[in-house]
Amino acid sequence: MVKETGAAKIIFDNDLTPVQAYNLAKVTGVMAIDRFQLILEIFSIRASTYEAELQIQLASLRYELSRAKERVKLARMEEQPGFMGLGKYEVDLYFEAVKRQISSIESKLKKKREERQLHRVRRAELGFSSISLAGYTNAGKSSLFNLLAEETVPVDDALFTTLSTTTRAVQFSKRKVLLTDTVGFIDRLPLKLVKAFHSTLEETILSDVIILVVDLSEPDEDIERKLSCSLDTIQKIGATGIPVVTALNKIDLLEKDELKHKTEYLKEHAPNPVHVSALHGTNIASLKQQITRYLEGFVQASFSLTINDETMSLVSQLFDRAHIQNIEYEGDVVKVVFRSIPWFADRVKGRVEKLGGVFKNEAKSEG
Repeated sequence: MVKETGAAKIIFDNDLTPVQAYNLAKVTGVMAIDRFQLILEIFSIRASTYEAELQIQLASLRYELSRAKERVKLARMEEQPGFMGLGKYEVDLYFEAVKRQISSIESKLKKKREERQLHRVRRAELGFSSISLAGYTNAGKSSLFNLLAEETVPVDDALFTTLSTTTRAVQFSKRKVLLTDTVGFIDRLPLKLVKAFHSTLEETILSDVIILVVDLSEPDEDIERKLSCSLDTIQKIGATGIPVVTALNKIDLLEKDELKHKTEYLKEHAPNPVHVSALHGTNIASLKQQITRYLEGFVQASFSLTINDETMSLVSQLFDRAHIQNIEYEGDVVKVVFRSIPWFADRVKGRVEKLGGVFKNEAKSEG
């Protein structure tokens, strides 16, 4: 087959041991790789950030470490000394070299994770809710992200266009929320890759709502398989329990009867489905409305304070971090009515009381 097709590489869907890859390469004269190595190659091409590159290197090194003994054995073979560039490394020396590289990369990723945690804490302090876009690769997540955030993150009809997260503030029903675009899922995503991309996937785990994007224009079996894979991955990364709204995307490619059939077909599988077209902006208002229902309900509160520098600083912060319903200035007193998520309102209460003001909790309101 290699001779007939002029193939430059053989790709197997299953795992290959180093010995199998070596034997195949020896017989055919071209490199043989397995599914994991193929995904790594695609990831390497798609990596556009320093963190994504580190994550790919980490996954690659962990893969190498699990096969180190066989690789060293092959490197010693007189038939092909130095196979895979190992030269005459002893097993223990090779192990140590790979482990040192893994440790170095893990240390760098830990710093990136700590930076992300600081950003996350800062966002929480500002009172923002968080929404993550998730779904099978090439389902249209980045297109929907661009539409909701009025952004221009890369969009392509190819696998894994997004390998690192992008977060933007978006207006949802008179409130600002943080929307994050994440790496796409894939069937049988290797555990080593899940571990390597854990810091990126954390954005999904720690969000308030997940928008699960599904390409509705595909055949029924593919839709069901990819939806099942996405829901399984959400469970695998520890995001079970977070509300999921399913954006059934690309409805512009379907006839009315076909749309009705697919909707009926998926009604038992897709949580909280909403038909959308990211390309044409169809039903985006309905999608936002559905998501808002699952965001933490706002509380309404009011306070009055004597006007001074500290008071005006607090009022200024509220304009950025809450939804001001009403503000009145009466002599040397300012009266404010606002809506925010409950814990942020409690924080404002503490500040108001510390400044000697009067704070009142009012009726809970919707986002």
